[in-house]
Amino acid sequence: MAAGVGMRGLGGQSGALKRKLQSAHGNPPVKRKRKLSINTFRKGAIATEADRREEGNSSQKSLPKKQLTDKQKTRSQKTKPFIKTSSLFKNNPDIPEIHRKEVQQLQENVFTTDSFSQLDLHPHLISTINTVLNICSMTSVQKQTIPVLLQGRDALVRSQTGSGKTLAYGVPLVQSLQGMESKIQRSDGPYALVLVPTRELALQSFDTIQKLLKPFTWIVPGVLMGGEKRKSEKARLRKGINILISTPGRLVDHIRSTECIHFRRTQWLIIDEADRILDLGFEKDVAVILNALNAERETRQNVLLSATLTEGVTRLAHISLNDPVSISIADEIQKVPEPASQTDREASSSSNCMGQENFAVPETLQQYFMMVPSKLRLVTLAAFILQKCKFEKRHKMIIFFSSCEQVEFYHELLVKVLSGGPESEQSGHSPLSSVSLHFLRLHGDMEQDERTEVFQEFLKSKTGILLCTDVAARGLDLPQVTWIVQYNAPASPAEYIHRIGRTARIGCRGSSLLVLAPSEAEYVSLLASHKINVSELKMEKVLASLMKDDRFRLHRPGRKKSCGKNPQEVRERATVLQTKFENHVHSNEGTVQWAKKALQSFLCAYTTYPKDLKHIFHIKSLHLGHVAKSFGLRDAPQNLTALPTAGSKRKTKPRPNRSELLKKTHGKRRLAELLRSEYSSGMDTAGAKVKKKKKKQRKAGNQQIPA
Repeated sequence: MAAGVGMRGLGGQSGALKRKLQSAHGNPPVKRKRKLSINTFRKGAIATEADRREEGNSSQKSLPKKQLTDKQKTRSQKTKPFIKTSSLFKNNPDIPEIHRKEVQQLQENVFTTDSFSQLDLHPHLISTINTVLNICSMTSVQKQTIPVLLQGRDALVRSQTGSGKTLAYGVPLVQSLQGMESKIQRSDGPYALVLVPTRELALQSFDTIQKLLKPFTWIVPGVLMGGEKRKSEKARLRKGINILISTPGRLVDHIRSTECIHFRRTQWLIIDEADRILDLGFEKDVAVILNALNAERETRQNVLLSATLTEGVTRLAHISLNDPVSISIADEIQKVPEPASQTDREASSSSNCMGQENFAVPETLQQYFMMVPSKLRLVTLAAFILQKCKFEKRHKMIIFFSSCEQVEFYHELLVKVLSGGPESEQSGHSPLSSVSLHFLRLHGDMEQDERTEVFQEFLKSKTGILLCTDVAARGLDLPQVTWIVQYNAPASPAEYIHRIGRTARIGCRGSSLLVLAPSEAEYVSLLASHKINVSELKMEKVLASLMKDDRFRLHRPGRKKSCGKNPQEVRERATVLQTKFENHVHSNEGTVQWAKKALQSFLCAYTTYPKDLKHIFHIKSLHLGHVAKSFGLRDAPQNLTALPTAGSKRKTKPRPNRSELLKKTHGKRRLAELLRSEYSSGMDTAGAKVKKKKKKQRKAGNQQIPA
């Protein structure tokens, strides 16, 4: 053992002596030099002794050169942006090839050659339709619905979005009310009740009815909706409203709290977007409204309208309609000859049974889907916005998200990074930098005044990008919208139809894009099974549009400006854009927390897909770190459940711990009472007082009994 130690010590001394002798000759230590050359350049070849001596002799000359290169390196690092090229395009899942058969979509002939003058309508009403609304010919749904409603029949109307269903019930309603023998007085109260699911649709329907009533000034329309002051609405109800347009929740509120509201003269009940009313959980409210109407007047004309017929709508039709006429434009057009063989008959009968699940799509609408890995979703969305709204002719675009928090977060992020701020005006060589992007947002958590202002602004503007939730997916007629982007996939094919229905309205052209992750590829087949045909748009083609914007060019000394679509440079530019997003998100702790809340809301929404879609949208198929990238986060966040969400902004009293409850209680009965009171609704206060009195009486009786 000692000998071994001595040998090691001797070897160490000889090594030190060798290094000392070499340094005296001016040569650097051989081992260090070799180690440096291996680690730095990764070369496997070993230099010869002569080469080492030559290196040693020239080391003094090359030293200043080495220092100079270090300075150049540090200088170039200052000019070069900080890029993380390794994380964005590596370890992404493979994009699957979609093999599907082309399906024949159901088509509706939107326009007819028939004009409103062919109907038995008041001349002033026809004149108003032609001059004020600038409409000459009827759509298919108007041609079939208006004569039925003028006869006083109940109707269940199903037609594609953007086919003119508002006028289909609005025209016969106004014709009926203006032609009444005794002239309508404002103080009479409501003669017609129109229920709509959202506030924006209520405003839009009110605007259309108001235009139709221009020649008939004695008929007063009015609107009730959440977010408005109840006091002013009550004042309007006291003065009188003849055509009452309302959201179900607010109307139920007035039925319960406003004494002056009555339905003694109500002759019309119209439920527009009936399926959406039920989807939003208004079924109980609709039942309350129907009971209130039936209590005061049983006979009236009822109309249900929707683009899709669900089981809930059929159930509602049974409750509210009396011997209705069923009007379905797609079924009229889809008349096929009788099949010859038995198998063909069976197939046609099954397709007829499933007919209500097949959706009609406007012929002028082009539908696309795009497979995008989670990490690349944010840069791909940004590239698509730039391509359509900045580099091509100016478009008007709506982007759908699954939560309010996402709308708020992405609106702020896109405005800061893309919206032509000071960075883009730095002497940009491209004239495109002068084109500014106008972003708006719309969701259910906004104040009503702001929602109305945004809705009206987007309605009137010729360009712009509206980020929204499904609050804007139903019934809204937003003119000149050319692109619908579904950043988060809808929960059903019916919801898909309503979203894309915001474009290609009344014969206009439009396009839609559905963004899917590779794990969600089966959703395309699901759409095809409902006769919805979508074409694939390649992600690389969208990202290549970044080559037109020099803000995202990676500046390297001596590099020529490329005009082509070099895939490597496209990736570099995408990474520069992603870095800009990440730098903004990580600029302060508040923005990081905001991004985490938006991510949490996305994950919560992802878990709410219905059971029959769980095999496509399952939370376990998501890679949290990759999804975090699409929110500008560099790493997967920890403790997401601890973050407060938008719904938890209200301050609530902290519930007492169970241990504290046990300390305060005396006996099992008292503990049970406390636990019950914690979950009680607070409605049974009278019963509680009676119980307290009985308890006091029992105690007094016990005290009188001697021990």
